[in-house]
Amino acid sequence: MIGPHANSNHRVRVDRMAPRHASNFGWSMSVVLRRWQQFAEETFKDLPHGSRGFHLLSVVVHEEVRTQGALATRLAVDRTVLTYVIDDLEKAGLIERQADPRDRRARRIVATEQGRKVQAAGEERMADAEEHVLGGLTEDQREAFREFADQAAAAIYNAAPGTDLCGA
Repeated sequence: MIGPHANSNHRVRVDRMAPRHASNFGWSMSVVLRRWQQFAEETFKDLPHGSRGFHLLSVVVHEEVRTQGALATRLAVDRTVLTYVIDDLEKAGLIERQADPRDRRARRIVATEQGRKVQAAGEERMADAEEHVLGGLTEDQREAFREFADQAAAAIYNAAPGTDLCGA
């Protein structure tokens, strides 16, 4: 279930919002981010650690990250925070720690079959939430927004990959 927004039409006419500060980049980004966070947390309220748990599960499903430390770096999350997320996803049966065959001292985080199913269903739920957040844009505008946001995020991350985004 996506939540109360699932059946409502959130198409917003930009000319109706019109406050002068609406053209401020920081204000605009914060409005989009807050709205996305509301929908994402509602969407994943049944998953340990909400959207953060989903993001970790997605990385584990789609990428080969060799160690827990590498996973923390990839997610730009403090290692102590990551440990709690991993513990709770493991208790829920969505991931497991396995000995790395190349280095038995290291533990790899891998998705269970149930974790893969939850992640696949979560991608559909997230896409629906994103459509609601960006519902005031045309399809072409939504696609362009996603592309530009991905490019900006990649550039920022690549410039400072060790940045802890937990404080963001």
